[in-house]
Amino acid sequence: MLLIKILLGLAGLGIVVFIHELGHFLAARLVKIDVEAFSIGWGKPVLKKKIGTVEYRLGMFPVGGYCKMRGETDYNKAWEERNKGIMPEKGSYLASNPAARILVCFAGPFFNLIFAVLLLSFLWGFGFEIKTLGNKIILASEITPGEVYPADAAGFKTGDRIIEIAGQKISYYHEIQENIAVNPNKNLPVTVERDGKIIQLEVTPALEKSSGAGRIGVSFWADPVIESIKDESPAAIAGLLPGDIVIAANGQPLHNSFDLRKALDQKPDILVLEYERNGIQGQAQINAKDYEEEIGFSWALINYQTPHLSFPAALAKGTKESFKTLALSIKSLKLLFMGIDLTQAVSGPIRITYMMGDMAAKGGLRSFVEFIALISIALCMMNLLPLPIIDGGMILLFLVELIRRKPAHPKAISIFQTCGMAIIFCLMFFALFGDIMFFVRG
Repeated sequence: MLLIKILLGLAGLGIVVFIHELGHFLAARLVKIDVEAFSIGWGKPVLKKKIGTVEYRLGMFPVGGYCKMRGETDYNKAWEERNKGIMPEKGSYLASNPAARILVCFAGPFFNLIFAVLLLSFLWGFGFEIKTLGNKIILASEITPGEVYPADAAGFKTGDRIIEIAGQKISYYHEIQENIAVNPNKNLPVTVERDGKIIQLEVTPALEKSSGAGRIGVSFWADPVIESIKDESPAAIAGLLPGDIVIAANGQPLHNSFDLRKALDQKPDILVLEYERNGIQGQAQINAKDYEEEIGFSWALINYQTPHLSFPAALAKGTKESFKTLALSIKSLKLLFMGIDLTQAVSGPIRITYMMGDMAAKGGLRSFVEFIALISIALCMMNLLPLPIIDGGMILLFLVELIRRKPAHPKAISIFQTCGMAIIFCLMFFALFGDIMFFVRG
């Protein structure tokens, strides 16, 4: 299974990188810049074929890729030879005007954004099913006694239904998570329904340094209704069936799924569950000594089917969702400077590959496609940052050249790129270290 996840992850990441490099490639051809090689993957080519003037390659390491244009390293060559200027050959990267080079640099990230729009539009066009939970909450402080969270200080109570956060209507638990996660340290007005009454509260999500997300200390409320039973599990052996409503565990009433966790935390050898099936009450005895929480059943979720949208409506929805995700990605950048644990919050290619494969193996096609769209948008945003070496930094460099109407001195460019390499190296170090710790902890 691990090998399948890795292969699926590499395939997904390879697609995203291919789209990015395809943008550079097509833009270069459009503005008459000669392309020497187009590769998916890094390292020594295991496959290559020359078509026209371009050599197409498949690298030994199938993560990343590149579009090699003629003369794009002339800056480095000029500095090494201590030349003050560059005399590029016709058809080379630096022989084109700065506007053309800006177009080439911008095309890669732009293609990633367009790709995400098309993927999400495809999903919304065909419609999909979402498995989620309602907007009713449980205080985390009741699950882990002794800790106090922002939700406690704000006056939330277990059983509250969160119906609005900062003006956004809330119907499902994942919407609570989405609105809270992107607003750490920000005061949020929240409307809750409690015992049939509408109450206005205000909460400030705390910054979770391991992820960079906001948290207020609430969890989902799941009614104790069994949705599925694992074959040959303790629950199946005890005679429980899908649809059973569990009403008590070892004599203690069960109001939600976490009440069962409380019973399991007592580590009983035998777990006695009272349930209701078709209006008739019954009892099941489960050997829980060696199973703890894994006793073989899952609670019922809410199945929400999105409507099938027309092509224009799906395209509009896909575009809106893509730009919403892009805006959230940009907003999250400031969290890097708020003391978060970079080794946990920043993912490198190893962890991304694994997560993508895991999503495909467990979540199905829809989750896989959504994750590819997310990574494609993240790649777009990261590459447009004004950092040396990457697309955003080169765009900034060429904009300066366009305004000054003359190229920068090779020494200045060399320093610019050296600084960029140092920044990229540090980020890759944190990402790689974080990836290793992710698997060590996991």
